[in-house]
Amino acid sequence: MSYRKPEEIAHITVAMGEKKANMRPLQACTLGFLAGAFIALGFLLYLRVAAGVPAAWSGLGTLLGAALFPIGLILTIIAGGELLTGNMMAVPLARLQGKITTKQLAVNWLLITLSNFAGALFVAYLFGHVVGLTEAEPYLSKLVKVAGTKLDESFLQAFISGIGCNWLVALAVWLAYGADDVAGKMLGIWFPTMTFVAIGFQHVVANMFLIPAAIFAGHYTWLEYLGNFVPVFLGNAVGGSIFVATAYWMAYLRTKEKSVLNRESALLQPQPLPTSERTVAEGKA
Repeated sequence: MSYRKPEEIAHITVAMGEKKANMRPLQACTLGFLAGAFIALGFLLYLRVAAGVPAAWSGLGTLLGAALFPIGLILTIIAGGELLTGNMMAVPLARLQGKITTKQLAVNWLLITLSNFAGALFVAYLFGHVVGLTEAEPYLSKLVKVAGTKLDESFLQAFISGIGCNWLVALAVWLAYGADDVAGKMLGIWFPTMTFVAIGFQHVVANMFLIPAAIFAGHYTWLEYLGNFVPVFLGNAVGGSIFVATAYWMAYLRTKEKSVLNRESALLQPQPLPTSERTVAEGKA
């Protein structure tokens, strides 16, 4: 499996961010809906597997569920989708590089947030509630417990948890951009994504499925969900745009730009005459 160096990944990510920001609204919303549904399906798989493990082995159940959850991001990256948490890294990097405007970034985030929510809600309602995949035991108990754990965190805790989550998810996307083949992309996505789920960090799009599914089952309220959405959204934004996009921009793109500008500036400076030419010029004077 071949891969690209970090400097190359940085340039690829800038191009991807620019492409995302210039996407037609209908295309962005369609791909956003798919990504939201894919992540929701990944979390649904997590619940079905983790809940089936005996309580005495709950740690093993969490690990198994976390190992399967990455299917959602794999489908998004390889099959095609626009995921908010990935766009919180790629689009800001394009903005830092001056390829897009702040308005384009804001519009992209808004469209993808709404369409991700629609896709996740679709899965939560139809598959979770109507089909009943999250409302029969032992799956309902696991759903309510995990959702309750997310909602019980304070604003600051949810915010910091969101940072940790998207630091890892954005790195998963970054690694996927660095691979040339499907197997490499899958491996790059798998382990960072599995890590955030096993740790229990908060992912804004995964929560778009998890908490509404619990609400449809008669637990919690939309107001409680809103209180979770805001800090997790902000934390995910910081994790992707600061800890990955800005960090790698400063390491690989800003430094390189400054060195190029310094070289160009040096070339524009008047060059001293060679000694022989200077002697002749002084003699003529």
